[in-house]
Amino acid sequence: MSTAWLRRRIAQGPPLVCPGAANALAARVIEDSGFEACYVTGAGIANTYLGAPDLGLVTLTELAGHVAAIRDAVALPLVVDADTGFGNPLGVQRAVRMLERAGADAVQIEDQVHPKRCGHFGGKEVVPVGEMVAKVRAAVDARRDLLVIARTDARAVEGFDAAIDRAARYAEAGADVTFVEAPTSVEELLAVPRRLPGVPQVANLVEGGRTPALPVDRLGDFRIVLFANLALQGAVLGMRRVLSTLRSTGSLSEAAADVAGWEERQRLVRKPAFDELEKRYES
Repeated sequence: MSTAWLRRRIAQGPPLVCPGAANALAARVIEDSGFEACYVTGAGIANTYLGAPDLGLVTLTELAGHVAAIRDAVALPLVVDADTGFGNPLGVQRAVRMLERAGADAVQIEDQVHPKRCGHFGGKEVVPVGEMVAKVRAAVDARRDLLVIARTDARAVEGFDAAIDRAARYAEAGADVTFVEAPTSVEELLAVPRRLPGVPQVANLVEGGRTPALPVDRLGDFRIVLFANLALQGAVLGMRRVLSTLRSTGSLSEAAADVAGWEERQRLVRKPAFDELEKRYES
């Protein structure tokens, strides 16, 4: 698949479901499960790589390294969370170029003040509209082909109407897709695409978050639906379950029912394909 495919898919619908991956293994599971695209989650990288919350701690080079590893592992289109764009408009341009070279098909930037916070945390602040418009323009000028997704976190700071107005300004500046983060009711969520006609919209459904978790079949006017950290949260529960069993029983066999087996693990990471490559290049 390619960026051109992603553009067509978003334009034509139905909603593109993008589970989040914090690393290449999670991306492999997403691809193997039959999904059409993958979201490279900034929060997930902060959680798994740093063991830290989503507070803008991941650097551009760290993010680009994760994107490159994921691109090497899967053929899926990658929608990459680039937080606030790593600086002023010139920093945004550098970030877009680095992430596109690393394998991103779409890059999402947001209008929070740096250091940002998870879109479903309290205490967020947003930059002036003009500052974000400049970042969007810079991203569009820097990209070769990827899609630019402009996210606004203004709902929690300035209200829903202001968030809609900001998203419209970002679309005027050249964003291919806009993203109103954390609407707090069903009515607000479903109003987003109606109030921003002609511009593809993102819905972000977070377990425990501020946005009502509607099923995808009720989100037909959205073009991208993110489940940014569902896989990660499932993995955390799975790890806790098997480690609790191990601690209480001291037995690998007691935990075996809750783990992927050896063969499944090797299949998922493509060991047979790597074995074939080794044979091809034997001297």
